[in-house]
Amino acid sequence: MKLIPVFLLFLFLHINAYSDSTQDLFNKHCASCHGEDRLGLIGPPLIPQSFKRLKPKAANLVIKNGRAATQMPAFSEILSTKEIQTLVDYIYIKPEQPPQWDMPAIVKSHKILNAPDTLGNEPVFKADLQNLFLVVEIGDHHVTLLNGDTFKPIFRLKTHNALHGGPKYSKDGRYVYFASRDGWITKFDIYNLKVIADIRVGINTRNLAVSDDGQFIIAGNTLPHTAVILKAHDLSPVKVIPVVNEAGESSRVSAVYTAAPRQSFILALRDFPEVWEIPYVDKKIFVHDYRYEMPAYTGEPFSIRRIKLKNYLDDFFFDQDYSHIIGAARPEGERFPQGGQVISMASGRKISDIDIPGMPHLSSGISWKYKDTRIIATPNIKEGIVSIIDTKDWKIIKRIKTKGPGFFMRSHEKSPYAWVDVFFGPHKDLVHIIDKKTLEIVKTLQPVPGKTAAHVEFTKDGRYALLSIWEDDGAIIVYDAQTLEEVTRLAMKKPSGKYNVYNKTHLEEGTSH
Repeated sequence: MKLIPVFLLFLFLHINAYSDSTQDLFNKHCASCHGEDRLGLIGPPLIPQSFKRLKPKAANLVIKNGRAATQMPAFSEILSTKEIQTLVDYIYIKPEQPPQWDMPAIVKSHKILNAPDTLGNEPVFKADLQNLFLVVEIGDHHVTLLNGDTFKPIFRLKTHNALHGGPKYSKDGRYVYFASRDGWITKFDIYNLKVIADIRVGINTRNLAVSDDGQFIIAGNTLPHTAVILKAHDLSPVKVIPVVNEAGESSRVSAVYTAAPRQSFILALRDFPEVWEIPYVDKKIFVHDYRYEMPAYTGEPFSIRRIKLKNYLDDFFFDQDYSHIIGAARPEGERFPQGGQVISMASGRKISDIDIPGMPHLSSGISWKYKDTRIIATPNIKEGIVSIIDTKDWKIIKRIKTKGPGFFMRSHEKSPYAWVDVFFGPHKDLVHIIDKKTLEIVKTLQPVPGKTAAHVEFTKDGRYALLSIWEDDGAIIVYDAQTLEEVTRLAMKKPSGKYNVYNKTHLEEGTSH
């Protein structure tokens, strides 16, 4: 008789340890919310690919004690210590087959709660409809609709778990679309304060974008490796696009954007060096550039234009007219060195490198007119600097030292200041105010000592700046954007972001697009 190699014996025992009794335990206590396949239902997926920051010890405590502000109950009086640990071990085992979420699953998940054509066209409340804010409160999975003139809440909406990527408005500001980490896309009618439709497009979703003509939605997934096109009217699915290169390799989607002047969607990919442009209308996409001889590219709706690069772009920023992408990758040694690059959308080629150290958070960058040029400013999530880039020659004209790495940067065309947080590290409670004419820090705020201060957004007219205290017992603090004095504050549950209708729909230069 041949001896069984030790590693095969270990593998057999490891697999056998999770017997039918373990599956029965999971099915009895977990499957109704998380699905028998662990891919999620009303609760999030319970597979390792979804546990970005949740460690096994923390997962044990969640099962034991439940999770506040969610439907997750405590099992400490129902399950033994051994049973709880068995479930923890089980959910950290990768499924035998890569999880899929295909068109039949998407169609099955689709629900229309209020048909758009049955709702009135006049708002059920009084306010300046262009000066509304949506405040995402991730502390208890709600969104608050806030009056930007009075700073009084109008409505509070329960959302899916962990909204991500910021809500996106229809062009007129009436509808808003949310994407959750767990793949759910929701359409909400602000005028009637009602959810229109709900659909699940993936297992892990990054974000969504809305076409400029208001006809389509695109959602980008990290699991599975797909992009999904929906009709904006009722979120009915149109197409699932596998994110695969010509060599057959698949990639996670880092982000999706709308390039309104080009009438196309842009996809940032994480796992191979390409950027994709996907037109949402049947028309020629202009690719002429005086520096290159390029054939015209005629794209049918939802065809793929592959912009092939030597370095992948994990994160990027568009200039104001969407003619260039300014992007950077997560540094990975010689294969993907640090630094930025500029891609001409017309030619589909890199036209410049940018000497940016660390890891710039370009998708949170902003631009403004400076002297005789236009500049781009980006925070950095690895180093305590703000990089200032001249768009004439793509050179760094200044690096502004900050008290630590930052995540968000905001301004407004009518504001003399740019605000940048210090999101990471011991100085997370600070926010720097930069004079846009001198490029110097003129004031540093400490709104609540010891608590994370982040993500500023301005009112429609730029008169006030709203800042988040990013804690479960957090707040929105309203500042006079000229004097930098506090005006008022509202208690909120970890308000991660605030999104002004006018600034977002008019592509205001001081906010992310």
